[in-house]
Amino acid sequence: MNTDVSPSQPWLRKRERAIPRGVINAHPLVIDKALGSEVWDVDGKRYLDFVGGIGVLNVGHNHPKVVAAVREQLERVTHMSFQVAAYTPYIELAERLNQLVGGTEPYKSVFFTSGAEAVENAVKIARAHTGRPGVIAFNGGFHGRTLLGATLTGMSQPYRQNFGPFAGEVFHTPYPNAFRGIGSVDALDALETLFATEIAADRVAAIIIEPVQGDGGFLPAPVEFLQALRELTRRHGIVLIADEIQTGFGRTGKLFGFQHSGIQPDLVTVAKSLAGGMPISGVVGRAEMMDAPLPGGLGGTYGGNPLACAAALAVLELFDHERLIERGQAMGERLDAGLRQLQARHAAIGEVRGLGPMCAIELVKDDAKRSADAELTQGVIERCCEAGLLVIKCGVQRNVIRFLAPLTTTDAQIDEALTILDRALDIA
Repeated sequence: MNTDVSPSQPWLRKRERAIPRGVINAHPLVIDKALGSEVWDVDGKRYLDFVGGIGVLNVGHNHPKVVAAVREQLERVTHMSFQVAAYTPYIELAERLNQLVGGTEPYKSVFFTSGAEAVENAVKIARAHTGRPGVIAFNGGFHGRTLLGATLTGMSQPYRQNFGPFAGEVFHTPYPNAFRGIGSVDALDALETLFATEIAADRVAAIIIEPVQGDGGFLPAPVEFLQALRELTRRHGIVLIADEIQTGFGRTGKLFGFQHSGIQPDLVTVAKSLAGGMPISGVVGRAEMMDAPLPGGLGGTYGGNPLACAAALAVLELFDHERLIERGQAMGERLDAGLRQLQARHAAIGEVRGLGPMCAIELVKDDAKRSADAELTQGVIERCCEAGLLVIKCGVQRNVIRFLAPLTTTDAQIDEALTILDRALDIA
């Protein structure tokens, strides 16, 4: 018997046989346990997790208060389906989110299971409210993997492949990207051109935007752009949907990303870090819009599952009692400063950007065009993994490394991650 075979190898071989290639693993690991900002694989090796379930674990892995809330709910009701009968965690969570998003204005919430479901239902609500068909999204945006989600997503690969034909009446327009020479005025001019050439403004039901593009490259929308977009949508009677699935719940240094610009969206999609790892999503929006679909038009068998609602309520309590917003802001400052120090030492880092702890570095080649270096990016990610740091890439050209560490990450863990990244960049 070969005693040198690690416990992970048989699992990885089983994974290869049992699971289709379309579902990828960013890292060739099999995770056995997790706590806070750390995970351990079945071989017993410890890793710093700066992926956080792709932005799902802002309160960290297995937070004791979330675990306790789920355990308590598990002994009461595990599933009912809200369309059959109501249960208290769903109602309590809706009340909390309505207040957090809408303040003193009348807002309502409905819950689903995945972020893509939230996006699709936000579009349904907008179309029901306006009676219009058109939806505008942005190049580089990511809004899910369902047919409509992939249609709204502004990237061809890997999300579209040969999965078409796609949903109709969806249009794309440029998103501001100062590093690539697209300013707010350019993006607004392109939107006006879209109105003039492809769909009139009075036929548009909604514009959907991420306050910081996630998979598109961690690009924050400039404040002036979001404010102008809010005024434009109000002027034309268009529903403004803020996709806060990745930016929500402290990821940008505020509870929601749109709060940095002082605007108020009509509808907000939420998911990911709402429930500390439990699957739940939702749409939170102006009451008159949320009531536009007729009875039976919204729902889903597992939407707003009691366990997930209980976890979400515990997460919101943690934000209140453990000052996670303030911790996230401090994290963001430390991470940004450390990444800028690395930029000064490594010419391959073309830009350090982000908002709050939602930070990223864009890796480029040493040429006049600052061409995207996807090969280097992948190599750095692999070297980080070998040294015990988990990170993933993003960006339309897959040359951006993003950081999604839990807001509970310590200063020592941030510094350890920066040291590992520094060494991994030496391959450039």
